[in-house]
Amino acid sequence: MEHRGGSSGEDDDDDDEMVDIGGVTLDFSSTDDVPPLSSGGYEGYGSGGGRAVNGVGKPADLLEDPVPGVGTYEDFNTIDWVREKSKDRDRHREISNKSKESVSALLLSVSDAFSGWLLMLLVGLMSGAVAGGIDIAAHWLTDMKGGVCLAGFWFNHEHCCWTSNQTTFQERDRCPQWQSWAQLITGTAEGAFAYTVNYMMYMFWALLFAFLAVTLVRAFAPYACGSGIPEIKTILSGFIIRGYLGKWTLIIKTVTLVLAVSSGLSLGKEGPLVHVACCCANILCHLFTKYRKNEAKRREVLSAAAAVGVSVAFGAPIGGVLFSLEEVSYYFPLKTLWRSFFAALVAAFTLRSINPFGNSRLVLFYVEFHSPWHLVELAPFVLLGIFGGLWGALFIKANIAWCRRRKSTRLGHYPVMEVLLVAALTALLAFPNGYTRMSGAELISELFNDCSLLDSSQLCGYKQPTNTSQTGVGDSQADRPAGEGLYTALWQLALALLFKMVITVITFGMKVPSGLFIPSMAVGAIAGRLLGVGMEQLAYYNRDWLLFRGWCSPGTDCITPGLYAMVGAAACLARLYACGSLLTWSFLSTGGVTRMTVSLVVIMFELTGGLEYIVPLMAATMTSKWVADAFGREGIYEAHIRLNGYPFLEPKEDFEHSSLAEDVMRPRRADPALAVLTQDGMTLGQVEALVESTRFSGFPVVVSQQSQRLVGFVLRRDLLISIDNARQRQEGVVSASRVLFSQHAPTQAPEAPPDLRLRGILDLSPFTVTDHTPMDITVDIFRKLGLRQCLVTHNGKLLGIITKKDILKHMAQIANRDPDSILFN
Repeated sequence: MEHRGGSSGEDDDDDDEMVDIGGVTLDFSSTDDVPPLSSGGYEGYGSGGGRAVNGVGKPADLLEDPVPGVGTYEDFNTIDWVREKSKDRDRHREISNKSKESVSALLLSVSDAFSGWLLMLLVGLMSGAVAGGIDIAAHWLTDMKGGVCLAGFWFNHEHCCWTSNQTTFQERDRCPQWQSWAQLITGTAEGAFAYTVNYMMYMFWALLFAFLAVTLVRAFAPYACGSGIPEIKTILSGFIIRGYLGKWTLIIKTVTLVLAVSSGLSLGKEGPLVHVACCCANILCHLFTKYRKNEAKRREVLSAAAAVGVSVAFGAPIGGVLFSLEEVSYYFPLKTLWRSFFAALVAAFTLRSINPFGNSRLVLFYVEFHSPWHLVELAPFVLLGIFGGLWGALFIKANIAWCRRRKSTRLGHYPVMEVLLVAALTALLAFPNGYTRMSGAELISELFNDCSLLDSSQLCGYKQPTNTSQTGVGDSQADRPAGEGLYTALWQLALALLFKMVITVITFGMKVPSGLFIPSMAVGAIAGRLLGVGMEQLAYYNRDWLLFRGWCSPGTDCITPGLYAMVGAAACLARLYACGSLLTWSFLSTGGVTRMTVSLVVIMFELTGGLEYIVPLMAATMTSKWVADAFGREGIYEAHIRLNGYPFLEPKEDFEHSSLAEDVMRPRRADPALAVLTQDGMTLGQVEALVESTRFSGFPVVVSQQSQRLVGFVLRRDLLISIDNARQRQEGVVSASRVLFSQHAPTQAPEAPPDLRLRGILDLSPFTVTDHTPMDITVDIFRKLGLRQCLVTHNGKLLGIITKKDILKHMAQIANRDPDSILFN
């Protein structure tokens, strides 16, 4: 979109009703998705104590009664953080002063102080309950693709076989109560025909679940697609997207997330659970006035909700808090840290009470390795970090290229067909390989497994010793060569690795709920297990090497392949979520995709219970991040924020250009003069004409057109609401009425219409910089104060204005990107 000369606020497309989010064009002329993120209707108050007209024959003065709607925001606008915090301080000061007057006022003050903790309790309970339901339903529908339980169709495979007395430990997944589709249809479980029937039923259920997911998203809640993390990160920075955290989005995302995961697509539910938790928090915010009417306070709750989402996704409350602090939140005060911890703790206990995994544990992938790691193994751990960094950088570039192609070609016009084609391709290629057929969480759990003598997994297909006592380690698989079963599993894992790497690129970004944690972890875990088995066999056949001498003697369990899988999973995640953004929560191999470091390591040891293995995880994570940063510091979610043109100013990205404020401000030299209002020299008709002829978000107020001395700044929305209110409630207000922003009204003729005094909606202390202020300082001011706009002056004279979007466009030009892509494509 081209610059308009004399812009006095954010760009024109801030008010557009047709917006493209994630490739879906949506019409927001109807805002029936309530409760919205932005306080709909006229329910807020201006920071300056805006007043309406009260009484006939008097000047219309906004210093007497509050005007409903003043202080609220349009959709697709950025909030004024300074004004919102000022409003909350004024509200808190008023409540504190009144608390000394009566017992009821004191109780009100106590209730107001306690309301934040009560809200956190409700958010934790609701998010934990919803996440538990999603886990149970997804597990059940995933197993339905393979068969059904005769004892009750609502049982998944594991629960169905729990009560069976005919199940052995070695064949614990087989029981008479669980019947495959081939057994139900043909009466036999063996043979080519039975295999074909199971194959066809697997594809049928996969296509059905995928079709239902994309259809529900497209028909009822287009915002429910994707992971939601790029949009939530943008919202937490102060941007308003009404309906994105509404009730319909919550309902549809919950249902379709179950369907999408169950379809077998290469996606996870962990990222979307952050979106689900934020939806729960936003809806519950409307029960409390101070959060319903203040956008900055609500974003504190949403920051805590992001921690809750990670807590219920991984059973990692501490990692969730660190994730929100390190990656997601734009504004994170100390009290939000404690409330985030409380909410994450409540959510984790709620999930533990539901026990969706059926193992009476909070962690998703509990591990208990029988042998410690050795210092020599840091070298292969670092290799896994290098793999994670390379894979993360490759994935980001490939996925963004594919998504850009989707947006720019006809492929993006047929989201249902795309989802069905990808689901069909995934099911067709996944079924023949047992490691791609199983769900992502089940695959990762299998790869993390530490083999025992009674384990029937192919990954534990070692050659059996003639005398068990020779191992010297009870039931562990120590000192054993690989058998035929293990070799078969290895080449199947190699094929699964290639399949996962390719299919995840084209799956992430489709119009269904999709997370990236599990697929990224699976890629890293497969690579780690392959390397772990290789190291294990190398140590077995070469114990006399200097590398293994002294710590890997015969009869001992030297190498644990499951540990390598865990380290590999973390390495791949670390690169995806980069630069300390909301995306930095992935495992070591996953660190390559997310670029998370601290929170990633904490999540990993909470996820697995492997506190002993923090050093390997840290080594792989940091290596992954360093390698990935060599190819670019942008994580997958930052890349999607830029691809979709969201107005997000990355708080951790350095601005190194030497430009000045006058180089970025508008109007430019060839542009028309800046559109301004005068404090007492314009009539109501002139003001309305100026507002109607422009679509700017606000207007500077100056002493006069000649002096251009700055008085303040007034928002377009506040101005329109106040004028409309005055025309309705004050007789005599006509187009010839003077609009006054000054404190003292100038004299007027007796027969003149009454003045309209709007000083109450005027921001008398707008942020200003001089024309020679370096842009790196200006950018820091915008980041740390959350500004919407900043006025540029020279010796007190107004020269121009810099908006958040101007800065983003300037940064895009410096990086040789299209500046008109900012906001929404």
